[in-house]
Amino acid sequence: MSIGPMQIVLVILLVVLLFGRGKISAMMGDVAKGINAFKKGMKDGEAEAKASPKEIDGGTVIDGNASSTERKSEAS
Repeated sequence: MSIGPMQIVLVILLVVLLFGRGKISAMMGDVAKGINAFKKGMKDGEAEAKASPKEIDGGTVIDGNASSTERKSEAS
């Protein structure tokens, strides 16, 4: 059993009749705002992750290189 184009048109018509064009437009606008906010958050998170140093086991790692205090403790 597959869904044909006529069934899709019927479902869309029922949705428009139940909610109205204005309500559907408002919902699509809200969805678009949510998608844009998500994309902005992802970009901000990536920029923050690149800019801020990460701490691993008490030593600070900057740009993937261990800090000098961590290297000294590993050498001994």
